[in-house]
Amino acid sequence: MNLGALMRTAHAFGASFFFTINAHPKVREAYNADTSRSFDHVPYYPWDNADALLLPKGCALVGVELTDDAVELPRFMHPQAAAYVLGRERGSLSPALLARCAHVVKIPTKFCVNVGLAGAIVMYDRLLALGGYPARPIMPGGPPPEMSEPPRARR
Repeated sequence: MNLGALMRTAHAFGASFFFTINAHPKVREAYNADTSRSFDHVPYYPWDNADALLLPKGCALVGVELTDDAVELPRFMHPQAAAYVLGRERGSLSPALLARCAHVVKIPTKFCVNVGLAGAIVMYDRLLALGGYPARPIMPGGPPPEMSEPPRARR
């Protein structure tokens, strides 16, 4: 179910591709949680092991893992071309896979969160960091609505 949720989220955020490494043979069960049918819209690469993983030229591999030296996600500038790898539920990225990562980031939480949620948080952070959004307002709330006429003076 986590894989299906991750695939649907990646599809929603406009991912260019999706991959797994040594995924369970029943990966097609991801359809149960993937209501957008990502397999029909986003290329899927099922790699047998970390050594088989091939990324497009210039694509940085970013590991998402709770390690002491990982950069906290709010302090991380995402590469323009990046692929994100997360450990399986109740597991971690292998030392060999971590060694292949150009960057390792962590979500600053008190403990590990669900892998599907972690992926969504990283994708949303990437959207905020690279999406061209202006800085947030200083005061609570959003920017004021566009007005067609100047406001009237108060009496």
